[in-house]
Amino acid sequence: MLQDIVVVEPRENYQLYIRFEDGVEGIVDISNLIKFTGVFEPLQDEEYFGMVELNHELGTIQWQSGADLDPDVLYALISKQPIPNYQLSRTT
Repeated sequence: MLQDIVVVEPRENYQLYIRFEDGVEGIVDISNLIKFTGVFEPLQDEEYFGMVELNHELGTIQWQSGADLDPDVLYALISKQPIPNYQLSRTT
């Protein structure tokens, strides 16, 4: 997949509108993806959750707490396509 997120807009109830560079777009309910513990604990505050931002270098979204989400997982959810099974090839 490896598509960068180019737009993110917070919505109510821990939802995010996300658009990828290839035009795939949709809404993801983040509360179904994470537990609000550890680095994700601050996101429980909906005002803080709304401060989501793009990380253009990594092509994903993040919060000031250091929390970020894998864009491949988000792409799979929105596009309803499975995540590819990446395997390392070994040469001997």
